[in-house]
Amino acid sequence: MTHSSTAAPADPADDPFVGLRTLLFTVAYEMLGSAADAEDVLQESWLRWAETDRAQVRDPRAYLIRVVTRQALNRLRTVSRRREDYVGEWLPEPLLTGPDVAEDVELAESVSIAMLTVLETLGPTERAVFVLREVFDVPYGEIAEAVGKSAAAVRQIARRARDHVAARRPRVRVSHAEQQAVLERFLAALRTGRLQELMEVMAPDVVLIADGGGAASAAQAPVHGAELVATLLSRANRDAATSALWLNGAPAARIERDGRSAAVSVVVESGLITRIYAVANPDKLARLEEPAQLAR
Repeated sequence: MTHSSTAAPADPADDPFVGLRTLLFTVAYEMLGSAADAEDVLQESWLRWAETDRAQVRDPRAYLIRVVTRQALNRLRTVSRRREDYVGEWLPEPLLTGPDVAEDVELAESVSIAMLTVLETLGPTERAVFVLREVFDVPYGEIAEAVGKSAAAVRQIARRARDHVAARRPRVRVSHAEQQAVLERFLAALRTGRLQELMEVMAPDVVLIADGGGAASAAQAPVHGAELVATLLSRANRDAATSALWLNGAPAARIERDGRSAAVSVVVESGLITRIYAVANPDKLARLEEPAQLAR
């Protein structure tokens, strides 16, 4: 990896790390499901980059993805232990995004709350391999260096992770227009609290997963079935203020009642809601004021 180059550029704006920061944040966020943890990983990676002899770096993008992956893996192992003590269900931290993220269909799918929740079911190395290969199209050899495995092992891990994710991800891709239309019907029913209207917009086997983190009231386990979910939601959200917004590259909603807030993402299949993800933990709603920059 040799190339004649000076040390850090005189103008910080010319630094490869600065130019690639959005990509690196997206890599870390997809591996961790937490913007706060992703920011910490970027901070640690920047410190390592600052100590690197730039003359030895032939491909800054590959090098920095490797640094961020290693830091994210370290962080992932630490947080998995922390998440074992988490109160109730753990959901990814939602990000406010513009409709522009949705234009890259694969990026939008990879950062969706539904997909990040599936990625939570992978082990740390499997998750890193899946994200780098499937989302960022990193060559197997480079992934092998980043995760400390052989390229052959990485290929096997990638295949296993792909099968695992394929078995759990939503099977139907719907247009954003359809998602928005279903979401609007859902929010209108929520505001009136009418049970029948709520049930009509949900699949019979709908699942609600809520994350209060012990800091906000939320169901401690997934709630199954249209009747139970509708009863719970109509009771909790009658007279709530609802607003539509884009979260993680898809139409979603923010619900506010009695000074408390929740970010709600839904999965729509065949015109009905099959999954509802509601994040009410205030620590995870801190970034909903400013759009996050994501790229691949």
